[in-house]
Amino acid sequence: MSRKITVLVLFGGRSAEHEISLLSARFIVQSLDPQRFTPLLVGIDKQGRWQLQTSHALLSASTDARLVRLSDGPQVTFNPWPSGTDRGVLQIEGHADAAFDVVFPILHGPLGEDGALQGLLELAAVPYVGAGVLGSAVGMDKDVMKRLLLQAGLPVLPYVVLRKAEYFADAQKALATTADLKGPLFVKPANMGSSVGVSRVVDVQDLASAVEAAFEYDEKIVIEQGLHGPREVECAVLGGAHGTVSTPGEILVHHPDGFYSYAAKYLDDGATTRIPAELSAQETKTAQELAQRAFDVLACQGLARVDLFMDKDRSLYVNEINTMPGCTAVSMYPKMMAHSGVDGQQLVTHLIDDALARAASRKALRSSK
Repeated sequence: MSRKITVLVLFGGRSAEHEISLLSARFIVQSLDPQRFTPLLVGIDKQGRWQLQTSHALLSASTDARLVRLSDGPQVTFNPWPSGTDRGVLQIEGHADAAFDVVFPILHGPLGEDGALQGLLELAAVPYVGAGVLGSAVGMDKDVMKRLLLQAGLPVLPYVVLRKAEYFADAQKALATTADLKGPLFVKPANMGSSVGVSRVVDVQDLASAVEAAFEYDEKIVIEQGLHGPREVECAVLGGAHGTVSTPGEILVHHPDGFYSYAAKYLDDGATTRIPAELSAQETKTAQELAQRAFDVLACQGLARVDLFMDKDRSLYVNEINTMPGCTAVSMYPKMMAHSGVDGQQLVTHLIDDALARAASRKALRSSK
């Protein structure tokens, strides 16, 4: 019998989505096929320290995003260029070194999902799940993402970009650039997910406070034109050989925030999901085609969740893509894949196999004449 594949599951991180990453890691660990994979768990705390974790501690931790925490563990150092092996190596304080074959970086937000970690893993020639440096970077930056989608001819709602230095130099001038946008407006940090720092603005007098709240998380923000009573439709995309686009799902929000906010998602049970979404056969096909096109245009790999808006006239718009979507108990990505016939173990196995295949393909490329 061949050796099991050791999967380094990396989670936590320094972003405001730290707690959601911990909840997502539970799903990954629970879904690893024990016949094929051995988990090696490392949590990254909010100061950036890598610490060894155990499956027992992770799976027995709180499922409440307000309470979940990393457990205390030995400090870990990543050795990106170990001698005498083609496997990655972790140096663990007070323990023997631990080797691994592939990384599952289930981190959300900056310094985990934005290409920074992916660049480190590329330099180390370590196989990893998910989009590469380019796909991760453009998928995280809502401004660059929308520019590429528009250039490719995909339907995107109007938006403007504000930068922190320019805004605080002349706030009135900066806010004037939003004059042509029709309300409600959505103000978002350009590089963040899970609706962290996002505000829905109905009264223009509230715009400045929403902008300043978003600038607490990023130095660039986007202000998007919203729709009145839009339907929020999502598709899960699974890349690689025999990949697929899921049956679309739909988010039904009944939270005081008026949109699918962080509180509505993770704290207050402020939304329900409908899978499949109530769409005609043609609308379903259109949603899936838009999701696949967005995945390809943005150079994604492995997996992604594509979020769409449907207007009252049933027109569909691409809202954004998430290149490492949440896999919590309330997350749409695993739910939509399951409804489409891909259960958790099949999903995680496919993603790891895809990561290993892509790494082997890259390794075969010539690096000299």
